[in-house]
Amino acid sequence: MISLDFNFNVLTRDLSLYLENQVKVGLFGSGVLSLVLGFSAAYAYYYLISVAKKPQLISGGKKFYQFLRDQCPVVSETYYPTFWCWESRIQTLLRPFVTAKPGVSYRNELIRAADGGQISLDWFDNDDSASHPNSATRPTVLLLPGLTGTSRESYILHMVQQSRELGYRCAVFNNRGVSGETLLTPRTYCAANTEDLEAVIEHIQRTNEDAPLMAAGVSMGGMMLANYLGKKGRETCLKGVVVFSAGWDVFACTASLEKPLDRFLFNSYLTSCLQAGVDRHKSVLEKSYDIDHVMKAKTIREFDERFTSIMFGYPTNDDYYHDASPIHKLKSVQVPMLCLNAADDVFSPCHAIPVEAVKQNPNLALLITCHGGHIGFLEGLWPRRSTYMDRVFKQFAKAVIEQGGDLNDLSS
Repeated sequence: MISLDFNFNVLTRDLSLYLENQVKVGLFGSGVLSLVLGFSAAYAYYYLISVAKKPQLISGGKKFYQFLRDQCPVVSETYYPTFWCWESRIQTLLRPFVTAKPGVSYRNELIRAADGGQISLDWFDNDDSASHPNSATRPTVLLLPGLTGTSRESYILHMVQQSRELGYRCAVFNNRGVSGETLLTPRTYCAANTEDLEAVIEHIQRTNEDAPLMAAGVSMGGMMLANYLGKKGRETCLKGVVVFSAGWDVFACTASLEKPLDRFLFNSYLTSCLQAGVDRHKSVLEKSYDIDHVMKAKTIREFDERFTSIMFGYPTNDDYYHDASPIHKLKSVQVPMLCLNAADDVFSPCHAIPVEAVKQNPNLALLITCHGGHIGFLEGLWPRRSTYMDRVFKQFAKAVIEQGGDLNDLSS
């Protein structure tokens, strides 16, 4: 290992003199090559000093903190973002295109909800599991995609692949109306309402009574999981939860996404995706909502003001956003929950990451990387097969399922 402990001012001075002398050789001599090599050396130094860093691990209790250090070595390792795309927005935008989509065959199940609607659940049964051949006791991982995501998102497919390697079964909870099923009632979903999630968890538990169950949520799926745990306390069968790129304070998240560049890159696109879902089920929804007004929304906030908050009976959109923000419910979480956020995530700004709230609850742990964007966490020269987020998921899932006894009574 080459030591990086030397004076940066000396390096830059010597490098500047070196490049100045080399450029004098001419543009068509060794000067160009030397300039490129010099720039590469400077970039590599900057990357190793300022970009590649160990994540910050925060927990409200020593027991959970030590468990993670012992069972999940990834939390103590330096995260090396892909060197040519470590910037937040680039990580966020590129992940769907550069990461591979593992082949996964699902078994779909439609669950009838109490209000007459239906919920689409995609199962990966993993009947070829060598480590858990008995289907009755095979561990199950419940996966929750993001705002408009389905079981076909690359990050979900990667977690299914990681679970397959561990010998576990997966169930992907698709929010109402997003995965091709018919919307039977004029109701979709939101981050604050966890009734459908509760129905799914109860259904999975009834179906596989002897199988341990844990859950992983991404972005809004993580927010929904955190809100569910905050409401249920100890009254849940989940053995553990891991949450990726969750938005903890919806007011801060929407404000961040309304900045000009982020509105252009992300907000407008996500708003159009939400509107496409409404338009797809227009025949059912137009009886209860002003669809034309909804379709004129330009931002997620405007969409929520005109549609989501009204659907779920909130007096104002601010009331909905307060209820949807998991930061207000973290003190009530009684199940081990690991949360991964990147400090540069524009969807979940750094100042709104609930560091102090996590410190007050021994059941919570927060892993913060300097880079990674929103559901990015790309690493390696060409990050097709695995990401830092995938490694966190796999190690934590294995730890919860196979060493979960060590997580009993984290308050002691």
